[in-house]
Amino acid sequence: KLEVKGSVIDEDTGELLPGREIIIEGVKETGDELIPVYAGQLTTDTSGTFNYRLKRIEDARYYNFHVVGDTNYAAYTRKLNIFQLRTNSKRILFPIRRLAGLTIKIEKMTDTPGQDTLYLSWESDRINFRNLYPYEIENQGITDIPVMVIPGMGLRWIGGDINSTVRTRVYADRITRLRWELARNKRRSNFTDTITCRRDLAHTVHFTY
Repeated sequence: KLEVKGSVIDEDTGELLPGREIIIEGVKETGDELIPVYAGQLTTDTSGTFNYRLKRIEDARYYNFHVVGDTNYAAYTRKLNIFQLRTNSKRILFPIRRLAGLTIKIEKMTDTPGQDTLYLSWESDRINFRNLYPYEIENQGITDIPVMVIPGMGLRWIGGDINSTVRTRVYADRITRLRWELARNKRRSNFTDTITCRRDLAHTVHFTY
């Protein structure tokens, strides 16, 4: 076994974070296939640090350390090879990113009839929403066609009266860009909004059409 020591910190403030769970995998190479093997898990103590005896996985070339995410912090993975573990085993650092709540409200204000198609996507610190944080959607439009994720376009609503709310979380204190595309009467209109969601605050963006 190999003794590993380190800490989990807030990437921006450097604050030590207690109670953060870390799952460890040894990664073995078999032919062209990489096979992760469970090697253990730990939790940072009340001071935000850890001291753990790591189980060595036979023939593992490197280890993945997965810091489990939650509503406050994004998940984080760091890959360390055997050499890095041996030379830095007593001072391993895992910086993780703070998240902030974001609500996106979509509301139709015009009386224009017909079937609209609305696309929505967003990214935070250049990370696409699919890889950020799970989102929840209220109201899927007036048709029976559900909200879908369309490759290259984002979420899609179809209906003449699209009033919906999307709730998610994005990186705190980083630039978040939202993009809408509205298709109506064979014409497409594009809209973009750029915001910065501050930590410990709730944020709401309105899109009316």
